[in-house]
Amino acid sequence: MATDKLGDMRLFTSAATLGSLSAAGRKLGLSPAAASARLAKLEASLQTRLFVRTTRQLRLTDEGRVYLSHCLVALQAIDDGEAALQAGCAAIRGKIRLSASTDFGLHKLSPWLDEFTARHPDVRLSLTLTDSISNLVQDDVDLAIRFSEPDDGTLVARRLAPMCRVLCASPDYLARHGEPSTPEALSAHRFIVLVTSSGPLNEFHFRKAEATWQFTVPMAQAWETNDGTLARRWALDGRGIVRKTLWDAADDVRAGRLKILLSDYVDKEPGVYAVRHRTRYMVPRVRALLDFLIDRFAQEASVCPDIGTCRV
Repeated sequence: MATDKLGDMRLFTSAATLGSLSAAGRKLGLSPAAASARLAKLEASLQTRLFVRTTRQLRLTDEGRVYLSHCLVALQAIDDGEAALQAGCAAIRGKIRLSASTDFGLHKLSPWLDEFTARHPDVRLSLTLTDSISNLVQDDVDLAIRFSEPDDGTLVARRLAPMCRVLCASPDYLARHGEPSTPEALSAHRFIVLVTSSGPLNEFHFRKAEATWQFTVPMAQAWETNDGTLARRWALDGRGIVRKTLWDAADDVRAGRLKILLSDYVDKEPGVYAVRHRTRYMVPRVRALLDFLIDRFAQEASVCPDIGTCRV
């Protein structure tokens, strides 16, 4: 099969997955005009229309859906074959595409990746930082670091460490507004809320012994952002109470820049996970990074018992 035909197939499958020919072109380094020309050439060679195109929508034809199913099988087989060949090589090389939350990615993961690439200089990284859940197929992600266990059966998750989320505020904020001693007392306070593609993360759950509480932050009274790093910065500036993972907050808590609130009521969560798509062959470079992250999380937990046990 000619290389350009493979490229055309990859462009077609990406366009079908992303719902946008221009987005698929950008992913493959093509201009909108070049992507359109490549698709037109593919349709001409097949003597059929693969998409119904309007100014606002790209929709597969019946023939396009049939061709897509075969393309996905063929391209996966080629990718698996190349990965199997690489598995026989001792060298760790190539690009790894990662996804992580903004605050954790900037302040924890990025220095760790520097350490990993120093060990494996032939590895190249593509790191996407987002506080929304990335789509591993559409975003072409090899490994995602998530602070929750996925309930998607197409994904494989490896637990990396314990995890819990805590409410934090700066000493300056607490000096001006007081420290809440119970979940009910939160109604008198100001909040900073992270907003993701799924909506605002403004529902807080608490547990003590057998009792449980839920508090919902009124969004009209909250500072809100889609960036976890900015949310932490606002908290450090005394703008209000913020909810963070203990992995994100630990350094500020140890340094006295933030204080954990309602520590007796923390509701522990399943953990931190490395997530990958079930159908993707785990190439040696991704396996090496996963092994490195397992070790790095364990080291971090060992030097900070509060993180290691989520004891606050």
